[in-house]
Amino acid sequence: MRVRLIAHVPFAGVLAAAIWIRVIVVLGYPAPSWSGDSPSYLKDAMNLRPGETRPSGYPFLLRLIEPFHSFTVVVAVQHAIGVLTGVLVYVLVLRAGRAAWPPDRPGRWAWRVWLPALLAAALTVPVLMPVHQIALEHMLLSDSLFTFLLLAAVAAVLWRRRSTWWLGALAGMFAAFAALTRSAGLPLIAVILVAMLLRRAGWRACASAAVMFALPIVGYMFWFQAEYGQFQMSKSGGIWLYGRTASFADCQIIKPRPELRIMCPRRSNPNISPAFAVMWTKDSPFRDIPGWVTGEEGNRLASEFAWAAIKKQPGDYARVVVHDTFMAFEWDRKPYPTPWTYLEYEFHKGESWSDKQALVAAGYGPNGEPRVVQPWAGKVLAYQHRVWMPGTFVGVLLLAGLAGAFLHVRCGGRWRPLRPFTHWGTGALLPWGTSLALLVIPAATADFDYRYVLPAVPFACVALALALLPPARPASGQDEPALRQTRAKIDVGT
Repeated sequence: MRVRLIAHVPFAGVLAAAIWIRVIVVLGYPAPSWSGDSPSYLKDAMNLRPGETRPSGYPFLLRLIEPFHSFTVVVAVQHAIGVLTGVLVYVLVLRAGRAAWPPDRPGRWAWRVWLPALLAAALTVPVLMPVHQIALEHMLLSDSLFTFLLLAAVAAVLWRRRSTWWLGALAGMFAAFAALTRSAGLPLIAVILVAMLLRRAGWRACASAAVMFALPIVGYMFWFQAEYGQFQMSKSGGIWLYGRTASFADCQIIKPRPELRIMCPRRSNPNISPAFAVMWTKDSPFRDIPGWVTGEEGNRLASEFAWAAIKKQPGDYARVVVHDTFMAFEWDRKPYPTPWTYLEYEFHKGESWSDKQALVAAGYGPNGEPRVVQPWAGKVLAYQHRVWMPGTFVGVLLLAGLAGAFLHVRCGGRWRPLRPFTHWGTGALLPWGTSLALLVIPAATADFDYRYVLPAVPFACVALALALLPPARPASGQDEPALRQTRAKIDVGT
């Protein structure tokens, strides 16, 4: 027992450092950082109505915290969610490691009791310590909540070798809440169900996951219909895809009908990404369409033009998606999608809000105006210059999580070519596929943004551990019938 407790010391150190830097951040910057999406989130929280352009899972969290009338409480809660995400990564990797290397194996295997905890602690560092992860938690954005909910869904699937119906229900429910926080989570239920089938979860678990995913989504759509008269999740399903096609759409190739020609992209500032330009600048065609980006006509025209562009220029569309996905793996950050957007995800020496922003914030809490408190802010800036994670490291995590399973091609003195595929498919596939999907979906449906890279990191870390760790082994002295029974209930990573 003492050895098991001591094995957690490395993670205790990482956790203490993670909590310490977040406390310093809250002391130095008591108010949250602001982004272009923040006003709509606050308005939806105060009005308690579904968002017109984004689902309202995050505004619902803001509404729960609203009685405190404190933005400091908001950022403290979001930092706590970030810490819990790291803890969940640690628990998943630790369980997988202990299933592979049971702690009670005697003799020359006894030293392996330390390995699961050491590996798990190391893989929480990219989740808990990089400054951009911490800065994203400090923003009025949905990403930290979205990441935790989606990781909870993945954890429910991986918790046992064969999911029970209630674990499947939990997975579906958490996946639905994640999709209602960020619409990028909607397609990921397919990844979850495929992984459950490969893990032989059984029809009850799969059906429970599907039903518990569908019920909150359908309920939200009925709520949206009651508010806006449209049975859907937002009014802007087509405008994001239209922004994606602005990078390559050529009206000489598409030949749109006369009414649709207004959507042909214009770009007057080469320093701004085409997707951002056609959505939010003076080049946006929505300025000439009634209802702007939330209007029914604008959404209809945008959707029709986007699909026409993809059908007529599929190669160009694929090229843009691949290019933007690989931007996540570049070493340095570029001024993209605008010269100011990527700077929002860092801490600064001074901050200020516009009068319009301050007016919106005043309805939620009295201390919304950004404040920089010394000497704590100086410590945060010093940390920011030293502790950051290049995007290349995310690519390394994904590559290692894909290739790690091939370490198990030889087992028991025999070569087993199919073993890496079955081992990876029943373990690492789910978190690895989720991580990659979180990078590809924004690149395929909207535009690249550095904030979309960070939610993929916890899943890449879990996938790497499940790929590297061998299948579960029996504890010392366990007989074969007991082993079969244990394997039916074994933890993640088998």
